[in-house]
Amino acid sequence: MKILFLTAVGIDDLSVRGIYTDLIRYFALQGHDVYIMSPKERRYKVPTNLKIQQGVHILNIKTLNIQKTNLLEKGLATVMLENQFLKAFKKYFGNIKFDLILYSTPPITFSKLVRYVKERDRAFSYLLLKDIFPQNAVDLNFIKANGFLHRYFRRKETELYRVSDCIGCMSPANVSYVAKNNSEVSTTKLEVNPNSLTPVDMSITPLQKEKIRKKYNIPSQAVVFIYGGNLGKPQGLDFLLTILLEYKNVKQVFFLIVGNGTESTKITNAIAKDDISNAQLIQSLPKNEYDILLSSCDIGLIFLDSRFTIPNFPSRLLSYLECKMPVIAATDTNTDIGIMIDANHFGKWVVSGQLKHFKEIADELITNPSLRQQFGWNGYQYMMDNYLVENSYNIIMKHFSDV
Repeated sequence: MKILFLTAVGIDDLSVRGIYTDLIRYFALQGHDVYIMSPKERRYKVPTNLKIQQGVHILNIKTLNIQKTNLLEKGLATVMLENQFLKAFKKYFGNIKFDLILYSTPPITFSKLVRYVKERDRAFSYLLLKDIFPQNAVDLNFIKANGFLHRYFRRKETELYRVSDCIGCMSPANVSYVAKNNSEVSTTKLEVNPNSLTPVDMSITPLQKEKIRKKYNIPSQAVVFIYGGNLGKPQGLDFLLTILLEYKNVKQVFFLIVGNGTESTKITNAIAKDDISNAQLIQSLPKNEYDILLSSCDIGLIFLDSRFTIPNFPSRLLSYLECKMPVIAATDTNTDIGIMIDANHFGKWVVSGQLKHFKEIADELITNPSLRQQFGWNGYQYMMDNYLVENSYNIIMKHFSDV
């Protein structure tokens, strides 16, 4: 089949691991012809260009800055995206007939292009729902409920759901949320299609672990908590700062934060101001280096703002499970990630802001290495059973039983 993949994530190197690149590579390995359309933000000063990697066509389209920019430019970039993509599609892929259109949220502004290709080629349209916008922005007071922006983006969201033949949601709670809040969406087009990856053996020897920790100035004998990912408002990182203060004098533990975002300066300043010597922020690491560093840590952390009414399901969970690492998730009460962690015994869940409960969980894992090991192994097995790209591929391809 010929497959068109649309994303707002910058993809220009197919060898870099990620939930999208892993899935794309798997499609290509199964003999499908894959064509990617991905933004190249203006900060890189690179014109629109087309290249081929591992047999996959990658079209990088020059856009405004979408990530790590002010809200005005981000909003304009999001609104302009579908027209920029449609114009580039007609220029570069206009003579190709597609069988399947895969696309992910964010953004929600691909409906015009999806409809164009769907009607022209009679292609099957499959939405990978990774983000429920604009409600997430309303939850965090980024936009006003029922205001102009909310109503505009809500229409775009509804259009995207309508043009989609199938909507693959990250978890059962996501399926329930979309069905409950979008009466026009038939439940027959909703299914669970979770984040997935191609696993790599992340095992390291004690000597390798010691060398990695030495490289990053991490105490060799400490129990290391790691948070890796975006450092923005959605993560509710004020709770992380509260935790850092609570443990600042506990020398047997170390907190490692890897990522960047709008809250990174706040975290850096708090660590310096409160003289928290057992915490470190590393703002940017290539994916392969992050994976190596992650393998030397002990406990993975997930944070979500307590105000969310939508069920987020952070993909960083996969990296922790791959490293056989127990997970502590401090989140809102609407996501089902905590339920899944608790039910399958690969970590613990706490409501964001409940410091006493968090501390009880953390202290138990700090002092019980055998429990950490058991949780880590349980998580790895759960990942192998549920979060492989083969699973996501098969969920999509069952809609093409004749192929």
